[in-house]
Amino acid sequence: MTHSIVISEFMDEAAVETLRAAHPTLYDPSLAEAPERLAAALAGARALIVRNRTRVDGALLAHGPELAVVGRLGVGLDNIDLAACRARRVEVIPATGANADSVAEYVILATGLLLRGTFGATAEVAAGAWPRERLAQGREMAGKTIGIVGFGDIGRRVAKLARAFGMAPIAHDPVLPTDHSGWTETPVERVELEALFARADAVTLHVPLTPATEGLVSAARLARMKPGAVLVNTSRGGVVDEAALAASLREGRLGGAALDVFETEPLPAGTPLAGVPNLLLTPHIAGLTVESNTRVSTLIAERVLMALAMA
Repeated sequence: MTHSIVISEFMDEAAVETLRAAHPTLYDPSLAEAPERLAAALAGARALIVRNRTRVDGALLAHGPELAVVGRLGVGLDNIDLAACRARRVEVIPATGANADSVAEYVILATGLLLRGTFGATAEVAAGAWPRERLAQGREMAGKTIGIVGFGDIGRRVAKLARAFGMAPIAHDPVLPTDHSGWTETPVERVELEALFARADAVTLHVPLTPATEGLVSAARLARMKPGAVLVNTSRGGVVDEAALAASLREGRLGGAALDVFETEPLPAGTPLAGVPNLLLTPHIAGLTVESNTRVSTLIAERVLMALAMA
């Protein structure tokens, strides 16, 4: 059977049913790990909906000669060859803004967790230990400076939440025009990148992976950070030099780090991040909550249907 819409990764069931009501739809989240089956499923398909595990490149597009639209259940587009899509006149639709609150909340919660440093003692306390003196060295968020690298929608939401906790946000974004309203909607000090790394008690990354941002958090920039400062990365793994970060944490220079994204996902055997102290690792989940999945899926279903109606 030929399907007009193919969904290769998980999507909210209600949104899938909305699509099924309008067009023959194949929903099979296992297709992301089965490229041959996915290629076969695209014969006759007009729309493909993916998350971040499906690689949409020229080779895959060739198997879907009738494709008109690719819906992305998220905002990052580095798994989609935009040039190949343009050449084929395939519209690419990201779920811009739909998961921004989820990411911003993750950043603030991780920042507080890393600064306080007291929430990893459950097993000790349950076993009768009382590490009160050691854990009394935790720090408050209030009065700290948070450096936001990338001041788009998510970065601005992080700044608003950070101010609610008494933090002072500083930001760097060479792409956002200086007269953009985002700089004034949320009071923030605009600074150069090197100054941000030197001044911030917490640094959070919100940039795409491009030649300009690859390896942006290098050993040299990590060395510029304050002793005890913390780092949160919910953008893309290649932005951070993982080996350099692991070394800095092992040496005790940084106070901690939270990584939700990695150079290779899932992490390969022998990763330098294994067993590193004061490091929180999560599986590319910052933007995914029950609520955000509903918003993202609903938005993409609506926009894909609109694109197909206009194609």
